[in-house]
Amino acid sequence: MTSTGTSTGIRLHAPAPGWSLDADVVIVGSGVAGLTAALRCQAAGLATVVVTKARLDDGSTRWAQGGIAAALDEGDTPEQHLEDTLVAGAGLCDEEAVRILVTEGPGAVRRLISTGAQFDTDDTGVIHLTREGGHHRRRIVHAGGDATGAEVSRALVEAVRARGVRTVENALVLDLLTDAEGRAAGVTLHVMGEGQHDGVGAVHAPAVVLATGGMGQVFSATTNPSVSTGDGVALALRAGAEVSDLEFVQFHPTVLFLGADAEGQQPLVSEAVRGEGAHLVDADGVRFMVGRHELAELAPRDIVAKGILRRMLEQDAENMFLDGRHFGADMWEHRFPTILAACRAHGIDPVTEPIPIAPAAHYASGGVRTDSHGRTTVPGLYACGEVACTGVHGANRLASNSLLEGLVYAERIAADITRERESGGLHARVPQPVPYADRPAHPLLAPETRFTIQRIMTEGAGVLRSAASLARAADRLERLHTEALSALEDHGKTAEPGVDTWEATNLLCVGRALVAAARLREETRGCHWREDHADRDDAHWRRHIVVRLNPDRSLAVHTTDTADFPPTRPEAPAPRPSQEQ
Repeated sequence: MTSTGTSTGIRLHAPAPGWSLDADVVIVGSGVAGLTAALRCQAAGLATVVVTKARLDDGSTRWAQGGIAAALDEGDTPEQHLEDTLVAGAGLCDEEAVRILVTEGPGAVRRLISTGAQFDTDDTGVIHLTREGGHHRRRIVHAGGDATGAEVSRALVEAVRARGVRTVENALVLDLLTDAEGRAAGVTLHVMGEGQHDGVGAVHAPAVVLATGGMGQVFSATTNPSVSTGDGVALALRAGAEVSDLEFVQFHPTVLFLGADAEGQQPLVSEAVRGEGAHLVDADGVRFMVGRHELAELAPRDIVAKGILRRMLEQDAENMFLDGRHFGADMWEHRFPTILAACRAHGIDPVTEPIPIAPAAHYASGGVRTDSHGRTTVPGLYACGEVACTGVHGANRLASNSLLEGLVYAERIAADITRERESGGLHARVPQPVPYADRPAHPLLAPETRFTIQRIMTEGAGVLRSAASLARAADRLERLHTEALSALEDHGKTAEPGVDTWEATNLLCVGRALVAAARLREETRGCHWREDHADRDDAHWRRHIVVRLNPDRSLAVHTTDTADFPPTRPEAPAPRPSQEQ
């Protein structure tokens, strides 16, 4: 018996589950989105299981330096926050999604504080607000100077443990389980190391929440931790879910430059450093962003990243510099201790010299397409945080909106699951997963293929893109895909199942989808920069690109009719005819 509906029937090559757990909801990921959803679901009386790839506090959230944006100041309003977000999103934000974010955001931050998060305050005990790029007001709350993510993670992890939420750590999620109607019925996962469970198992639940974070490891240099390999997006694609806006990968403008050949996670130099008055300069000390935008160094991130790249190209330079020497030692030590320590660990002292910087992959504005309640196009499957595409970010995320989005939409997901449960709807059922289709599992790639994929993506789909570079990337990725399929179909061969091979396979899946979307969008908008189509084209491209995976493993790519997000519910009208790739 096989599942119907949207499911592709594609699964990763892996052993059959040897153990299982039952729950009302399984949440995959332990960043701000995942743990917030878990706490709200647990409080509503739902049997909740959190599955996380490493330790509870090892996700992307703890690396966030800047803070959380919310209209908390007396002179600020959600409407002003909305306007800044829409401007940064370059015409592709879903205005209703943004309105939800900015109006529910202040309350969500206050609830986070009541959970135990401690933010920096002034001498009178009032929360200190700072400013970042794209914001016209000071509305960023922060903790430990530049360690906001670490404090948010600490508070949520402590709350989860104190309230007895069941967790499975060191577990890589593999695939979505579905019932006979194609509705979510849980996940398969592989637990690494010692613990109550080991090896491949399953969590059976009628509601599955993806909060797996980003996919920055698809590029050679990124601010993302090593676990950010796009597992949630790849799982969703195999499950038949639609993903949207994958071409809009935000490259953070100011990442500590460790050399042209540096790979893996790179130290971030927070936008808050520019918010406090640091200057972007070239090797001659010239502030090259002045005159390029009214906000100069505090322009939206895509504009700053492009400004840096243009100056590097003009001067044939490998990097630019961030100059905060005028801060003095005291400000560096108290406001930016984490950044100061990271720089000094690499032999750079920001107190006495400019910091060498260059853009690196930072944040995926797109992801698994959801509605305003976090529901994807697969019934019972939700997504929130960086793995999701709610419509909030459009073509370019506004600084410090990411943690806020995780908070707000995680709460909305928990509320929707609770409503369904109480009304006897979808999530009140006992899930009955059905076996996968009787066909070979998806072949796995050798671990070293990861680095090949990263180089292909960096060269062909990095900050600067063109038809030629994207075509080369697509051809090289397709060759890897075809070779793996041929080896399986012709000789029954595939790489051995394991974390390294599953991650490499997920990265190839995500890379193929990202490049397909980037090839189709023939314009420059937000953080998608096509040097062969240098202008924004609202007449043809003020719309979203949606990608899904076909049962034959090809990609189906189509555009929406307008800039509005179409519904995700099953009764939604069929999409426009697809372009097969």
